[in-house]
Amino acid sequence: MRIEAARQAIQDLPITRSVLSTLRETARLHSTHYSTAIEGNRLTQEQVSKVIGEHEHFAGRERDENEVLGYYAALERVEQIAASGAPVSEAHIQALHALVMAGGRKKTNGTRYRDGQNVIRDSRTRGIVYMPPEARDVPPLMRDLAAWISTSQRESLPCPLRAGIAHYQFATIHPYYDGNGRTARLLTTLILHLGGYDLKGLYSLEEYYARDLGAYYRALSVGPSHNYYDGRATADVSAWVEYFCAGVATSFESGRRRAQEAAGTGAIDQSLALRRLDPRQRKALELFRGSAFITSREVGALFGISERAARNLLAAWVSKEFVVVADPAKKSRKYGLGLEFGGLIE
Repeated sequence: MRIEAARQAIQDLPITRSVLSTLRETARLHSTHYSTAIEGNRLTQEQVSKVIGEHEHFAGRERDENEVLGYYAALERVEQIAASGAPVSEAHIQALHALVMAGGRKKTNGTRYRDGQNVIRDSRTRGIVYMPPEARDVPPLMRDLAAWISTSQRESLPCPLRAGIAHYQFATIHPYYDGNGRTARLLTTLILHLGGYDLKGLYSLEEYYARDLGAYYRALSVGPSHNYYDGRATADVSAWVEYFCAGVATSFESGRRRAQEAAGTGAIDQSLALRRLDPRQRKALELFRGSAFITSREVGALFGISERAARNLLAAWVSKEFVVVADPAKKSRKYGLGLEFGGLIE
């Protein structure tokens, strides 16, 4: 009831396009910071924002920087998959993991599952905390997981329950040597988004986990044994599901409070139009806030790509009517924002 109440409240809340864009970006940065912090990332929230938004570097923190860039890129991919409405597949999961491990670099091919055992040990005592299934069992288990996610959706299992169980099972299979926790949390977000629980992108479940890591790990550690084959596969996951749903409710309520505080009186909700845009298009709106027309050079500088790649990107946007050609001159071609999206710029 708490989840549904918060969900409905945010759906009904009028939020201006600029406020919504700001709140969404804040939530993405929070998710990136907290999810990587869970795995030991040493960057602060402020540093994460500077690495992603300003491409700033911090000496001795190259690995940490790559981790946050990878997670942020994977969050953008989550939004793209959710916008397409495609059901969750193994290929999606592998693509998300590839981005997590690629440090923000473009990665089109998914990563293969581990080919050996991956024992999880206590960092202090070195005792075994969990021994996941053997590598030979990982591919069929992952196929079963992807199929179950789709089947449970058709059978109308409530989306938060589906997301929570999928998170648990992915962590149980532990299909990779590294990046399992981050990928599990991304998969959770993807399932929630596809199920209509995206809340306009205004929440961060990762923050809930990070606030009490002990509770997070205790909830995940169910079963009579640390060995997958000695009870983990058939364990009662009720305690984990209760913990997870409480986290969804808490995160949604936090997102609702932030949105209510930011919403202006009488503001018009432009979120539906904004949600039609992919992450790059949303970012390009920044250029239009400073000028009525943009060029391929400006787009290239914004995304750190070549001018030729920027021209190709703009051509694709023209076909989607996101932008229109305002000045067709080859050397000084300028683009204006499509008529349908003009309302997104104040």
